[in-house]
Amino acid sequence: MKFYARLLVLVVCLPLVALRAEDKPAPSKATQELRVLVERQRDLLAKAAEKTTQAEVEDMRSQFQELVFNFDDYLKKYPNEAAGYVSYALLLNQPVLDERKRAAALLLKANKLDSNLPLVKNQLGNYLAEEGKPLDALNYYLAAVKLAPAEPLYHYQIGTLLTEAREDFIKSGAWTRATVDQAMQEAFEQASACAPGNTAYAYRYGESFYDLERPEWSAALAFWREFEGKVGTPLEKETVRLHQANVLIHEQKFADARTLLATVKEPALQAQKQKLVAQLDAEPAK
Repeated sequence: MKFYARLLVLVVCLPLVALRAEDKPAPSKATQELRVLVERQRDLLAKAAEKTTQAEVEDMRSQFQELVFNFDDYLKKYPNEAAGYVSYALLLNQPVLDERKRAAALLLKANKLDSNLPLVKNQLGNYLAEEGKPLDALNYYLAAVKLAPAEPLYHYQIGTLLTEAREDFIKSGAWTRATVDQAMQEAFEQASACAPGNTAYAYRYGESFYDLERPEWSAALAFWREFEGKVGTPLEKETVRLHQANVLIHEQKFADARTLLATVKEPALQAQKQKLVAQLDAEPAK
């Protein structure tokens, strides 16, 4: 695994920041100068993503620090350019710099200058979630969804937050386990609907049935059966069959589960298969 693999998401996002500046015409010189910084940022992040060790990334620190100084100069020159604050915040948020609080302050400034930037809402939500403030984070995620309802990531963020911080929401008194479960699964389902060609979002929606207090196993089984037809490789198809067998076990349809497990031949899946077989062996035949 690449040491800096998670940076790839932001490498993709950065052009959106620059393009967003065109929505509200900025001085052409400011726009051109920001594009130079954004391209430099993209280049550095792409190179960092190729590194395989912490030491290799540390060797690039001086280049990142030089870019930090460039952004400081840019914002002194153009203090009202929201896109500049966003791009700078994304840079500071990277592990090689790890200035999260400063990045959050820049995002708040950008949000004040332009309240219609969904990327900013999402990043502020991430910051608050990491700071242990999930209820505040949710408000920003919801704002991002309102601004960009067709963006699957923002729905996915809501589903993930509700899953990981379920107890915090329940303890607030404003949520019950049932309302958390419903909102969580709806968020994952909407993410999948927004990106019908992305199997990762669909897969997470399928997994969300396991997160429910009272799962609808028949709906889960129907999903995994349909999903098998949407994946291509034998490994993917057999992985989906493991899910089908797991659901069948929950439904106490043990004979059907055993039959399905017999079709799982991929070596990489044998350990998972045997865990399910062990559950079947502990149950009476049905």
